[in-house]
Amino acid sequence: MEYLKEIAWLIGGPQGSGVDSSASTFAKALASGGYHIFGGREYHSNIKGEHSYYQIRASDKEVRSSVNQVHMLATFEEETLHIHKGYVIPGGAILFDPTLVKETDIGRKDVVLVAVPYMELIKQIATEFGKEKDVQKLAVMKNVLSVAASLALLEYPFDLIAKTVESFFKTKKPKLVQMNVRGAEIAYNYVRENYAKSPFPYRLKPIPVPAGEKRTFLTGTQAAALGKIIAGCRFQTYYPITPASDESEFLESHPEFGCVVVQCEDEISSICMAVGAAVTGVRASTATSGPGFCLMVEGMGWAGINEVPVVIFDYQRAGPSTGLPTRFEQGDLKFALNAGHGDFPRIIMAPGDMDEYFFDAIDAFNYAERYQLPVIVLNDKNLANSTKTVRWFDYSGAKVDRGFLLSDEALAKYIKSNGNGNGNFKRFHFEENGMSPRPVPGQVGGVFWNTGDEHDEYGHITEDPDLRLRMMDKRMKKLETASKEIPLDKKIKTYGPKDADCLVVTWGSTKGAILDAMEDLEKEGIKVRLLQICLINPFPTPEVMKELSQAKIKVGAEMNYSGHLCGVIRENTGIAMDSMILKYTGRPMKKDEMVDALRNIVKKAEKKVVLTHGA
Repeated sequence: MEYLKEIAWLIGGPQGSGVDSSASTFAKALASGGYHIFGGREYHSNIKGEHSYYQIRASDKEVRSSVNQVHMLATFEEETLHIHKGYVIPGGAILFDPTLVKETDIGRKDVVLVAVPYMELIKQIATEFGKEKDVQKLAVMKNVLSVAASLALLEYPFDLIAKTVESFFKTKKPKLVQMNVRGAEIAYNYVRENYAKSPFPYRLKPIPVPAGEKRTFLTGTQAAALGKIIAGCRFQTYYPITPASDESEFLESHPEFGCVVVQCEDEISSICMAVGAAVTGVRASTATSGPGFCLMVEGMGWAGINEVPVVIFDYQRAGPSTGLPTRFEQGDLKFALNAGHGDFPRIIMAPGDMDEYFFDAIDAFNYAERYQLPVIVLNDKNLANSTKTVRWFDYSGAKVDRGFLLSDEALAKYIKSNGNGNGNFKRFHFEENGMSPRPVPGQVGGVFWNTGDEHDEYGHITEDPDLRLRMMDKRMKKLETASKEIPLDKKIKTYGPKDADCLVVTWGSTKGAILDAMEDLEKEGIKVRLLQICLINPFPTPEVMKELSQAKIKVGAEMNYSGHLCGVIRENTGIAMDSMILKYTGRPMKKDEMVDALRNIVKKAEKKVVLTHGA
């Protein structure tokens, strides 16, 4: 018997059958026992019926990504069994329904097979609670039973399971809570009685959480939404689209946060309403995914020429067009850099973990208002829909920077010192750093004009060539100023030794798989350094060139076909990668395939590795 420090568990089933709730229950039960959790969720773009699955990794140390091979597979129908049975490690376990599949048909003699007669157990529950006529309705309890059965095989304490089930059903009727807890107990006892002497070698026991450490369990969209609230976002728009809608729906479900959330008729309305709110001085944002972001381009251009501080969260998914609506890809970078005709400044950020989802949301609003421009935050489906335990965000040092937004008193003083006594205000006054003092509509003495055309300092339309030159230079100057002011740790982050065998350059959530792989490779004697590009526009050219110039082997790792970031790096530095690791199946990079890819690059000098793993 071996007590595990880490376990990978997977459950699957038809969409709408409760796979997500069972995975959450399993994860929270382990989290309550002190384990770090990472949960990867995969689902189809239909409401009900197609196969979905959820992998949970639990460890005594932080985990940041999914893996291909799992210790345990929990199934209660045939499809999950046949799709995923090959991913169970030798010596692992498969839980299955013997009324649907014969043990001899599974074809895995190197794993422990645990037959769980779900409907027999459910009939027992129904009898105890006087629900004999509702047996078929109670079939949904298979999810709770599969979780309890899995944890029973691991000899995990039942009291932690019971508390988790109670918490999950706390908003339901008391009898439903009792039934599910009792159902979990019956399944737990069944496995303990029938498989206590099984050759399954692994066990889990609770581990202590460091004193004073407070953790929470959330998704990427929740982390981003909470960051927006701390930032002072008070107006959010959206049109329903996967996976971005989760963020807005979370905000909608918490009116106590004080953020007005508006579901618009389309993405064009979403960007225009957010821009309109920002003009009035409200911190405003919109959340969308690739197809919706495409529709927002004209509204974003209007914000650009009028120097409006609006924040756009783009949760990337696989394209082009509708593409793979519920799958992952880092495919929007080049579009985000160039979206809109003509040149106008925009800041582009790319958070790579849950902490960055939270804190980048705060920075996004500060950058938008300080530099008076659109800020695009390139999130992605991988972290948006993943679940993770994180140390509770310490935002005590977070500050709100409203830039050159004028109070009534400051506006009066500015008018007096700048001779704007005619009631009109030079909203687009030429300033050396590119940022002009900003009043909002309704302030005395702050009258100005907004137009989608080129304009003078008051906002009046002009086609004067000299004014055009000065206005373009003024607006683009913002990026130069931002590049000087934004601190280094907000531009790039590095991990690993400087004398590494190779330097991996990446952005976004691929960071997690690389960091996890680095730990495994270090045990093999392969040293890897990671360069994460966090700020993509304005591009941190000097900082990136310094890192690249010191690397023995330069490796780009991205979730797209053409290597968007590596193209941007070459455009800005003239430096090309020596090797590329790419994946564009719609499934995220896994730790173990990243280990294999980097090993082959270092030892076999492979130039291009295309990853394909993922059921």
